[in-house]
Parts: sequence; C-alpha cells; structure tokens
Amino acid sequence: MAVSVLMVCLGNICRSPLAEAALRQHAEARGLDLFVDSAGMGDWHVGERPDPRSQDVAKRLGNIDIRQQRARQVLVHDFHQFDHIIAMERSNLRELRAMMPDGAKAELSLLLEHMPGVEDLNVLDPYYGTTADFDHVWRLVDAAAEVLAGKLG
Repeated sequence: MAVSVLMVCLGNICRSPLAEAALRQHAEARGLDLFVDSAGMGDWHVGERPDPRSQDVAKRLGNIDIRQQRARQVLVHDFHQFDHIIAMERSNLRELRAMMPDGAKAELSLLLEHMPGVEDLNVLDPYYGTTADFDHVWRLVDAAAEVLAGKLG
C-alpha cells in the first residue's frame, strides 16, 4: 500500500503545489509508491489553479507541469487518510495540530525539518514577492522533497 503525504501551506496556490510536484517527481525517479497531494489552511483559492508564478517556476526549474492541480482546503478526514501531513511553516503546523482529531494516523511535521542543517524551518510565502522569491521556494522544496523521498523509500 502506498505511503500518503499531504503538503500544506496557507492557500494551496504557491508553496504546497510546488512541494507536491517536487515530491511526486523525486518519488517517481526512485520508483516509490507514494500518493502525494496538497491543500491549504484557508478556503480563499479552493478550485483555483496554482499561482501562475508557481506554474512558471515548476516548469522552468523542475520541468513539471502543475496546471492540472486545483487548490483545496485541509479537511478533518485528511488526518485519517494521510500518513504524513507536512506544513510549509510553523503557523500552518500550529493550526494543523489544533484541528487534528483524536485517533488520527497522520504524522505532522515541517517540510524543512527533514533537511539536515537548515536553521530557519519556515518556507516563506512568495505570494507578494518576486520571481526570485518563487525560484528560492522551488529550490528549498525541491531539495527537501528529495531528502524526504529518500527517507520514505
């Protein structure tokens, strides 16, 4: 049975879609049976495609097309469905811990906790930033996803 991973950020249009795509790519390269999805803490963008800048950086730096992804909100049943729920920043992790129901199977963590030697464990939101900020986020989530795929394999 596949290991399941849910990547979570605030709105599910910038960071978590990139982390989902990166982990899926690294899992496929290793021949791992992973189910990967992403979601947001808020409902502002439900049903929307990833931010065009996320689409661009995924294609440009990762050679991945993420246009088919659609934003969704984290739901209580996710805590029972997924083995790992991985947040992009501490505030997301706090909210996830607060909504986690009793008896849930999901293990919660920060994405950058899986990267040895990283001091700042937050993947900062590039939404109000520049192309360089999106490039930086891609490099962070891609490197972390590679390490995570190695741990899950």
